[in-house]
Amino acid sequence: MGMSDNRPVRVRMAPSPTGYFHLGSARTALFNWLFARHTGGKFILRVEDTDRTRYVPDSLQDIVDSLGWLGLDYDEGPGVGGDCGPYFQSERLPIYHEWSDWLIRAGHAYRCYCSEERLDALRREQAARKDEALGYDRHCRYLTAAQRSEHEAAGGPSVVRFAMPTEGQTSFTDVLRKLKPWENSQVRDPVLIKSDGFPTYHFANVIDDHFMAITHILRGDEWISSVPLHVNLYRAFGWEMPIYAHVPLILDPSGVGKLSKRKKRAAGDEELLTFVREYREAGYLPEAMFNFLAIMGWSYSPDTDLFTREQAIAKFDIADINPAAGALPMSKLDWMNGHYIRQLAAADLTERIAPFWSQESGIPLEQLHADPALPIVVPLIQERIKTLAEGWDLVDFAFVAEINYEPTMLIAKGLNAAQTLAALKSLHRVLAELPFDEAVLDPALRNLAGELGLKVGQLFGILRVATTGKAVAPPLFGSLLALGRERVLARCTRAEELLRALS
Repeated sequence: MGMSDNRPVRVRMAPSPTGYFHLGSARTALFNWLFARHTGGKFILRVEDTDRTRYVPDSLQDIVDSLGWLGLDYDEGPGVGGDCGPYFQSERLPIYHEWSDWLIRAGHAYRCYCSEERLDALRREQAARKDEALGYDRHCRYLTAAQRSEHEAAGGPSVVRFAMPTEGQTSFTDVLRKLKPWENSQVRDPVLIKSDGFPTYHFANVIDDHFMAITHILRGDEWISSVPLHVNLYRAFGWEMPIYAHVPLILDPSGVGKLSKRKKRAAGDEELLTFVREYREAGYLPEAMFNFLAIMGWSYSPDTDLFTREQAIAKFDIADINPAAGALPMSKLDWMNGHYIRQLAAADLTERIAPFWSQESGIPLEQLHADPALPIVVPLIQERIKTLAEGWDLVDFAFVAEINYEPTMLIAKGLNAAQTLAALKSLHRVLAELPFDEAVLDPALRNLAGELGLKVGQLFGILRVATTGKAVAPPLFGSLLALGRERVLARCTRAEELLRALS
């Protein structure tokens, strides 16, 4: 990936705290982070909090938490510091005012005193005339010095507008795509400083990227249309431009629309998750999310989708990003998450799954952690689950005092209640006498099946229902060990009573 010079790579993630951290933003952050780590550069978090009307109080914490959960550590920014702060735009207002004044003095910007009423009327007129170039008519650009003094003396509200070139074209290079030049006449003197004294996104963006020495801008391709203004601002200031790479949108799984804030999954009525926090709450692992986000628009290699963070860092190149938008492959995420769950050490999986099981069962987390059954049952279901939110319905029998099931479930195929009761009594006797250890119990119960003239599946099925209340449960001997001899025998006694009632 070539650079325009030898400057060390500096990239940034610049979210607005106007909502929770979106999956698309997370993928863009990931690409920036990978590029910084690959090149030995710096990844900066800057908070674009100048839109006070849409500010959401807990969204910044959500963004920081989500980045932390995904392991996307930033080198400069809120809570970390750095030489280019402050990292909140709301704390940088004097810088924006200094440079907007500079533009006015240099003839590249001007104060506009037009009222909202005049601008509304102008928009209606242009729409009625079907004007191709909608937007500001540059009325205040050509005011005389005397007219300006009059407006200033009146003390009414004003904004600062950029004096765009009125002729010619603006073009720029995007690393990922070929773009046609823009007609300058189409960009109508945008506002740089609003009447409340806060900068617009576009102005603050250029100022901050320059003073934070940003070398590469990787962001969503919805921002492409704003670049001609940015290019002209850089030219007006005489500053070096960063290198642009606009990454594609993530489409919803159907591949039709962009991944919007709320969509139903195509396969059913299940809601499609769009925020990072929702994936975390749904039991996805950060390792899987990292891997999954990386393959959305970037390919590690044609024959593998699974790779570690270190492998991704070593291989990442902006030039390898696919500029075409891709659909969100949810089934691949489920498969990938299952893979990462199976890679976890049992103790690690136990630690991660316990909060989900506590929430589902209502059993306090401390109580669940203290239960000797927990480390026994977790490995039993490790192969069967795709998310951390699953598995409780398979193991709940080991954590409750009593199990409830339909008594007829006890009756083995091909047997009646009396025959099943006789088999269960024999089981009860063996389980009471022998050491409570799989290496001893497994062969002993298989021998017992032979002695009773039953298939192993019949005998094990009776014991499974009697002890777990389920026809399908985790491996039988692991389940018995999780319960312990005392509870296994008590549940056998209870099952015998139920069978007597049926006989």
